[in-house]
Amino acid sequence: MERIAAFEKVSREQFAGALTKIMPEADAETVNSIYDAIVLPARATAGSAGYDFYAPFDVTLAPGEEIRIPTGIRAKMKSGYVLMLFPRSSLGFRYRLQLNNTVGIIDSDYYNAENEGHIFVKMTNDTREGKTVEIRKGQGMVQGIFLPFGITEDDATDQERTGGMGSTDQQKAG
Repeated sequence: MERIAAFEKVSREQFAGALTKIMPEADAETVNSIYDAIVLPARATAGSAGYDFYAPFDVTLAPGEEIRIPTGIRAKMKSGYVLMLFPRSSLGFRYRLQLNNTVGIIDSDYYNAENEGHIFVKMTNDTREGKTVEIRKGQGMVQGIFLPFGITEDDATDQERTGGMGSTDQQKAG
């Protein structure tokens, strides 16, 4: 298999800014503790296609609740590849845990975005059985799969990403 990517942590400052938006009560010690404990995504077995992304803190979602999680992770990958994020099979199967954008698409040029390519996960507990989802710090929550992609023969784009998530649509409109 070809080695085409590497996971890295975003800077402490980038992570702190993102975390305090969802945890305004988090002090510097808490932020540093969470950041220092971030684990880079990894495959569980040699035959696994997916890289498990681990929860940076405990997450509890009652039925219908959603959360936006800063993972503290970014992915540097070769051009011509995309990282796709999916819920972990067990969480989707047991709780109907879903990513709010269905499938997360991380482009290779997202690494250079203004937010350092910080990967976020927004998910909803869409249970129909009244189950509360509990994901413990360090537990796998989503899985990422690197895939090659192609472009059309007449593709002539020369635009470069400047912003973070959702910015490519804004560039096209401008």
